Amino acid sequence: MHNKTIAEISRDLAAGEYSSVEITQDLLGRIKDKDGDYNSFITVAEEQALAQAKAADELRAAGNAGAWTGVPMAHKDIFCTEGVLTTCGSKMLSNFVSPYNSTVADNFNNAGAVCLGKTNMDEFAMGSSNETSFFGGVKNPWDSDRVPGGSSGGSAAAVAARLVPGATASDTGGSIRQPAALCGITGLKPTYGRVSRYGMIAFASSLDQAGTMTRTAEDSAMMMNVMASFDEKDSTCVQHDIPDYTATLNDSLEGMTVGLPKEYFRDDLSPEMQQQVMNAIKEYENMGAMVKEISLPNTHLAVPVYYVVAPAECSANLSRMDGVRFGYRCEDPKDIHDLYVRSRGEGFGDEVKRRIMIGTYALSAGFYDAYYKKAQQVRRLIKNDFVEAFKDVDMIMSPTSPTPAFKAGEKGDDPVAMYLEDIFTIATNLAGLPGMSVPCGQVGVDGGKNLPVGLQLIGNYFDEARLLNAGHKFQQATDWHLKAPAGI
Repeated sequence: MHNKTIAEISRDLAAGEYSSVEITQDLLGRIKDKDGDYNSFITVAEEQALAQAKAADELRAAGNAGAWTGVPMAHKDIFCTEGVLTTCGSKMLSNFVSPYNSTVADNFNNAGAVCLGKTNMDEFAMGSSNETSFFGGVKNPWDSDRVPGGSSGGSAAAVAARLVPGATASDTGGSIRQPAALCGITGLKPTYGRVSRYGMIAFASSLDQAGTMTRTAEDSAMMMNVMASFDEKDSTCVQHDIPDYTATLNDSLEGMTVGLPKEYFRDDLSPEMQQQVMNAIKEYENMGAMVKEISLPNTHLAVPVYYVVAPAECSANLSRMDGVRFGYRCEDPKDIHDLYVRSRGEGFGDEVKRRIMIGTYALSAGFYDAYYKKAQQVRRLIKNDFVEAFKDVDMIMSPTSPTPAFKAGEKGDDPVAMYLEDIFTIATNLAGLPGMSVPCGQVGVDGGKNLPVGLQLIGNYFDEARLLNAGHKFQQATDWHLKAPAGI
């Protein structure tokens, strides 16, 4: 049953092919047997999951079932879940059991979904390889020597390894799309404000957005039907019409205009990666789409802007992690200063401390105008590039990542090289646009292994339905999303 998609499980449960308890037990057993190879879960909520599955079966027997009743899934460990450990991949929160649910968790609970547990992640969502987690790095199911991407690498690896059919994730600068590309699955980052951030532990508040990790675009549409909602508890949540994301999946792509930004097809993008992306774009032309070159001239500024804005916001958000109110507390502090210094010094990992220090410097009185204010001004220029581009095109396509999955430890000593892994995804977050990655091919690497390549689709504001439609039609015409790592 582990090879079933969300849509297939929903249909099978409705047809009585098996019960929610049966598929939940099957997947829990698979996690127990297999996740030692991947380390994709921090917490497996076996008791809660079986209780939810039993309640779902009772609802179905009473004739009160919906599309999600009894369907298993998992949450990235950045979403607060009542009564379950919520760590954000950090020692700082390694003992934090949330007293409340995030809105995303509440939405899935209300839909009748079964949460199998919480997936591993880079500490406080800071990283592009899932190597900064206090609970150990996640391994890519396609090659255990390689990373799954980050920060949502646990969700991506769990879906790719068929431990769970779908998982929530979050994206601040590419943390859904990049690991989706590296693990050969489908990842969707909605428009900023489309999904509530309430109860999603903050990294950079103006950039963070909750989204989906699934094997297919159809499954992502089903998850979006649950996740998208207006929430008064989140002041950044936008009150905007919410469509049925599954209703337009099969719409024709005839006449759709696709823009290819010349800045994203760089000289340092390998010919093999570029060829796979261009092959995918050719498939869209075969389906009736028109392709034209466009320019996003401020793209080269996206990474430096992001690494001023995001650390500045994280330094403010993580100031609450002080060893007093909740989280890790050092032993036997001499005074309040010692308590703060040692609790944070011992509770945070190196990458988190690095970003807090950068952000605090950028926000300091003497440098605020030169760094943070300037970065926000350039951010507006990046957004304007997209606004102009969408006057001429319906969608933008590009590579998702400049490389396939790289080896664990390969970039650990060079933070800048790690930061550049998100070079194609960051601008979308700065502009607040929706973005999606779908598997579009494979490239060979040392040792003769083939690793997945992702195609990035970028849409206009609140145009997730069009992205899902384009992804679904591509997956009907190709089989890259059906390919699984060896031994799965």
